[in-house]
Amino acid sequence: ARERIWLYRLLGREKMRRYLLSAAAVCAVTAGQAAFADEAAARKWIDEEFQPSVLTKDEQMGEMQWFMTAAEPFKGMEINVLSEGIPTHSYESEVLTKAFEEITGIKVNHQILGEGEVVQAVQTQMQTQRNLYDAYVNDSDLIGTHSRLQLAHNLTDMMAGDFKAQTNPGLDLEDFMGTQFTTGPDGDLYQLPDQQFANLYWFRKDWFDRADLQEAFKAKYGYDLGVPVNWSAYEDIAEFFSEDVKEIDGTTIYGHMDYGKRAPDLGWRMTDAWLSMAGAGSKGEPNGVPIDEWGIRMEAGSCNPAGASVSRGGAANGPAAVYAIRKWDEWLRKYAPPGAASYDFYQSLPALAQGNVAQQIFWYTAFTADMVKPKSEGNNTVDDAGAPLWRMAPSPHGPYWEEGQKVGYQDVGSWTFLKSTPLERSQAALLYAQ
Repeated sequence: ARERIWLYRLLGREKMRRYLLSAAAVCAVTAGQAAFADEAAARKWIDEEFQPSVLTKDEQMGEMQWFMTAAEPFKGMEINVLSEGIPTHSYESEVLTKAFEEITGIKVNHQILGEGEVVQAVQTQMQTQRNLYDAYVNDSDLIGTHSRLQLAHNLTDMMAGDFKAQTNPGLDLEDFMGTQFTTGPDGDLYQLPDQQFANLYWFRKDWFDRADLQEAFKAKYGYDLGVPVNWSAYEDIAEFFSEDVKEIDGTTIYGHMDYGKRAPDLGWRMTDAWLSMAGAGSKGEPNGVPIDEWGIRMEAGSCNPAGASVSRGGAANGPAAVYAIRKWDEWLRKYAPPGAASYDFYQSLPALAQGNVAQQIFWYTAFTADMVKPKSEGNNTVDDAGAPLWRMAPSPHGPYWEEGQKVGYQDVGSWTFLKSTPLERSQAALLYAQ
């Protein structure tokens, strides 16, 4: 019934009547009629799902028509892609795959696994040269690997070559956030950004704004309660909410949140931001040179790591790194909710949504969508109208940090196409990625 409504709007009553009669009269649909179906699907998705947009609906339809034409050689193909399990990719897997198939005729199996398993799959395909997936959403952290090994397609070259016919003319690479992280030392693009992990400070603005809490905080610490600039202020706030406030509206609250379960994501919790915020690494953006924010030494103009330990010129076990991990452990034990030490990356998000935490030193913007879900879905960090009670701000820095060093961390989950994938399957996957 819904398809008939959209066809009616697209074709008019009489054309729709003739279309339905002809469709019922034959067993196979002609190519022209299939195009009608594609356009109807595109209109439906534009009206029902692809809003709001900076493009007008007519401009969106023009873009969808380009996708239909570009996908014509691949109609009926079934491709497989892999990404980690965050809300962005769940949406792609559950919703955008349907839109893409209805509009282009290409079926996508978008599998979701843990981040560590995604990296393992990428490594396995590179090592064995056996095609496991036709594309990956792979963190830009692997840009060094891809640019060194040359086992992933150079997108700058491919978009001017074998991927040219599948590259959307409206794809504005300069408008992407994060391409500086997916560009190799040769200046070429190796990965196409999909979503970004920008790490920012998270706090309960409604609590910070309460006059009684502001008064009590200033009386104890001698300065105003607000977004902390350094770790000393962050620690004061953690102590204040955990040991002084203790309870709000009948709920026990805590001044800090993190996680500590032994898992791959605990490793990159340290390297992603704890080390750099404390002051590990050299000055420079997007990465410090010669020591990056993970504490790994890589000389200017090189893409070959020289060492991570202090004895090899790195900073992964230097004073700032040691201080960072000591504070991570101390605050997790003293100020975080019970059980936080047993959480992993994926369990920490729903725990934060319980609404009993005042602040988190850094938090991934990839989870914004989950944190604005309504109360009816178990999110206690929004008001009754669904407006967020929290805000984000730049993360505070530690005592070893100096002006010119990064504060926090960012990488981008990016579409990566390996050379071991048959070309036509990579081409179809590029259409889906866009």
